[in-house]
Amino acid sequence: MTDMFLKTFDINNNSSVTDIVEYDYRTADIFRKYGISYCCGGKWSLEMACQVVGVELDKIREELESSIRSLQVSTQLDFEKWDVVFLIDYIVNIHHGYLKKTIPELKELIREFVKEHLKKFSYLPELERMIDLLAKKIMPSMQQEEDVIFPYIRQIAHAHKHQEPYAALFIRTLRKPVEEIMFKGHESVMNIIDTIRKLTKNYSIPEKTCTSHKVVFGKLKEMDNDLMQHLYLEDKILFPQVLTIEKELLNI
Repeated sequence: MTDMFLKTFDINNNSSVTDIVEYDYRTADIFRKYGISYCCGGKWSLEMACQVVGVELDKIREELESSIRSLQVSTQLDFEKWDVVFLIDYIVNIHHGYLKKTIPELKELIREFVKEHLKKFSYLPELERMIDLLAKKIMPSMQQEEDVIFPYIRQIAHAHKHQEPYAALFIRTLRKPVEEIMFKGHESVMNIIDTIRKLTKNYSIPEKTCTSHKVVFGKLKEMDNDLMQHLYLEDKILFPQVLTIEKELLNI
């Protein structure tokens, strides 16, 4: 079985479209963008595929090479020491931004995959249902964080920094609804992710499967990894820091 997760390779004009996607699932997004088939009918060379759809070869090669760049967050980053406002900005721009882009794309990708492979894999309708449920849970949750929770945290962080006396009243007024959102919303998301992992056997790609299957599992695994860091930053670092700030403000 080909291990296609985050490999590096040289893309040349004679590589078949399928082979390129086999090497790295992330290139599938570029081919989908230009309407180039990469599954069973993707045996044409990159150069020929570009000629058929009328795309400039250098342009698509540049986009493909950009899509496979390995960008990693250093394990040496000390998130615990980050200012809470900076941490919020990081979560919104990195993790919320990723999910807002990825989940709608993933829903469409899985919808197409289920339609074409339902007879072969009986678990696919349940996988599609779980992705739809995840979208319904996490998209409003992120918006609520950006509209309610994070503005609240920014305000109490500012009050804490300047030792403002009104902060205790502010906390007593808004703490209860925010607490429910902060500490109960992620449990249901984790339950959905656990179900997806079981359905896909932790994203294990079956033998002799098509390229589309590998792309779907690659993107699911990528989303899982990103979501785990996202939830870790909020549950283990951001929210505990908020509790500490609130406690100190109430004691002023």
